[in-house]
Amino acid sequence: MSSIGGMRRFFSFGKNKADAKADPAPEHLKTGVWGEQKAADFLKKLGYKILGQRVRIGTRDELDLVARDGDCLVFVEVKTRGSEAYGRPFSSVDRKKRHTLSRGAIRYLQRLKNPRVSFRFDVVEVIGRADAATPPEIRHIRNAFPLDRRYMLP
Repeated sequence: MSSIGGMRRFFSFGKNKADAKADPAPEHLKTGVWGEQKAADFLKKLGYKILGQRVRIGTRDELDLVARDGDCLVFVEVKTRGSEAYGRPFSSVDRKKRHTLSRGAIRYLQRLKNPRVSFRFDVVEVIGRADAATPPEIRHIRNAFPLDRRYMLP
């Protein structure tokens, strides 16, 4: 028996691949996905066209929602909280988060064939729980912040 094969068997002892795949996602990730879906449904009712959800841009950036509001491209950050006990969800969109969203938006625009489109950043707050009897409170903040000045349009 080779030492590498023995080590693989030793470290995989007691692990079942089927169990690993069925392993549920952490609760905060489930809450985030639920909130993003609620936000997408809310924006659709307002007439937005959802172009993408959880859009990955490279290895570092993810945009929660990319939508179109008329001729304007909208990059939407969704913040979901069970309550406002620790402040409004929007307050967690700090300078670092705005910088990250700006970088992701510029990279998204660079992938378009015609990047000269008007765009803005919106934030949607979702306050509630998936298992609650009452529907969540949803707040939409249009044009929540400008493009980070460190980034230039393509």
